[in-house]
Order: sequence, then C-alpha cells, then structure tokens
Amino acid sequence: MAQAVEDGNVAGAPPRLAVRRISMESPWRWLGTAWSQLWQAQKPALAYGLIFAALSLLLVLLLFSYDALALVLPMSGGFFLLGPFLAIGLYEVARRLERGETVSLRDALRPHIASPSQVAFLGVLLLIAHFVWVRIALFLFAVFFGADRGFPPLDQFIHDLFFTFDGLVLLSVGTLIGGLLAAITFAMSAVSLPLMFDREIDAVTAMALSIRAVKENPGPMFVWAWLILLITAFGIATLFVGLIITFPLLGLATWHAYRELIVEE
Repeated sequence: MAQAVEDGNVAGAPPRLAVRRISMESPWRWLGTAWSQLWQAQKPALAYGLIFAALSLLLVLLLFSYDALALVLPMSGGFFLLGPFLAIGLYEVARRLERGETVSLRDALRPHIASPSQVAFLGVLLLIAHFVWVRIALFLFAVFFGADRGFPPLDQFIHDLFFTFDGLVLLSVGTLIGGLLAAITFAMSAVSLPLMFDREIDAVTAMALSIRAVKENPGPMFVWAWLILLITAFGIATLFVGLIITFPLLGLATWHAYRELIVEE
C-alpha cells in the first residue's frame, strides 16, 4: 500500500502525498513509455538532446584547449549528478504529451515550473555536489600520482589508471567515494525535481519524499539507478553523440517515474 507523507506546499494548504510501492517491471515501463513519447515529440525532444550533446562537446573542447582532457572522466560524473536538473524542459514535454497537448522546442526551453525557486535551490545543491566530486577526484589524483604532476594526455592517464597499481587503487577509491556521492544525490533527486516542477512544494519536503520513494522501493530503484548509469555511459562513450537520444529518453522516463511513485492520498 502507498504510504502517506505530508508535503510542505509553499502556498496554501498542502495536499497529502503518498509514496506508492512499485514492481520490478516499473523502470522498464518508464523507459518504454518514454521511448514512445520520444518519437511522438521527436522534434523538441531530439533538439533538446542535441543541445545537451553539443554543450558536452564544447566542454570537451575547452578541456582540450587547456591540456586537461584527463578531467573528462571526473567531469562526466556531472551527467549523473546534474541530469535530473538539466532535464527540466523534458518534464514539460512529457507533461504536455500526457495531457494530449502539442509541444514544441520553445515549450521545452521555457517550461512552466510550479516551484521555480525550489528547483533552483536543488539545482545549486547538485552543482555543489558536482564541484565537490571534481575536487575529490583532483585530490585523489594528487595523492596517488603526485601533487607536482600536471595533467597527462588522456591516453597516458587511461593507461596509468587501468594498468598501474597506483592507478587501480585510485580507481577503486574513486569509485567507492563517487558511488556513495552518486547514491546520495540519486536518492535526493530521483523524483524531487519533477515533483517541484509539477507542484508547489519546498525542496526539503520534495527531497524527503524522493528519499522515501527510494527507501520504500529499493529493488526497482536500484534497477532504475543502474539503467540510468548504463544508458548515460553509452551516450558518453559514443563521443556524446548518443546523448541526443539517451538524454531525452532518460528525462522523459524520469517524469514517468515521478508520476508512478508519488500520488495524492
């Protein structure tokens, strides 16, 4: 049975919201529905993905210009941490399609957000988490490879990371710390951002509901987290070109995760 949790609506009497228990098939259903919507609104959805992929490539070119391509690996963590915030426009696409309305790229780029200040607040928190992760990665690099060593070429860095003892230890420690940070941010943002996008609710209550949703559905949400990881990794591995499809796919699916997990009593 769904369990009720009072939200903290920022305006007026708040409705009581409940976290619904879901099945192991739910994450696949979210992706299936998102896939259908992706092609139903392919122009705005794929254009949104194209913008995101282009910005990612520009970031890589910027790192290349500073001889810091090795930072691509830790910076890629930003896709997992900031993804729910960057997908705000896709929630507008999914919501309009759900209502049977037409949707354009303009709608996606200028979404109607019910709690804009709260969305911005959580976005800042996720951005801080990303900066913390990058600083941790730089610190670990300095510890294992020396503080006086500059960034090596990307191919040399990959060799050192995967084929030396220090590199493997760095990879293990970094994966452990990064995984813990990713798990925390995933629990906080799994449904909180689409929830604040759709309803007038404060960030703390939305994050509490998101954490509750993960806690009440550990199996399905574990599967969902791994699907996000694998699909995003595929998009990055294709030199970001795959993000044109994978990013809107996950953004639309996140909306459907919210719609199934959070209900009114």
